[in-house]
Amino acid sequence: MAGIDETRAFIPITIAVLTVSDTRTEHDDKSGSLLANMLQEHGHNLAETAIVKDDVSALQNQIKSWVENKDIDVIITTGGTGFTGRDVTPEAVKPLFDKEIDGFSALFHQLSYEKVGTSTIQSRACGGLIKDTFVFCVPGSPGACKDAWHGILKYQLDSRHRPCNFVEIMPRLMEHIQ
Repeated sequence: MAGIDETRAFIPITIAVLTVSDTRTEHDDKSGSLLANMLQEHGHNLAETAIVKDDVSALQNQIKSWVENKDIDVIITTGGTGFTGRDVTPEAVKPLFDKEIDGFSALFHQLSYEKVGTSTIQSRACGGLIKDTFVFCVPGSPGACKDAWHGILKYQLDSRHRPCNFVEIMPRLMEHIQ
């Protein structure tokens, strides 16, 4: 049965949160702040937060910088996953993926459908692996951030989750390189 195995030790990981927005500042960034708070409440370490404009080059530069930081295990982005002209998060991040986590998008849409119905098709949430860093891109609404965290990420980023989780495979992510 899937769930948390309380007999196992919790291993905190280090997560960076990136808000993608042309309009948000650190004073009114509800979604980035919410993600930062949720991951810390769960026992993880917040590496850094940043806000980047909806710009492919700026997004890629921030992501690449964090991927090169060996202290950062996971990056969660919020915003820029819709269909407007300024929404460019998937266009910026997907080309950087070494491996895409197709199940993240599928499960996010399943959870989102329960809350917002068919409006979930307006999200291009995605996840993938860049080198040995997991990257998850979620919509910019606080509700979507809660769905992604409480429905998926808090479990897959918890070393106690059974039958499997991302934390336990982190030491093996670069096997093909060595």
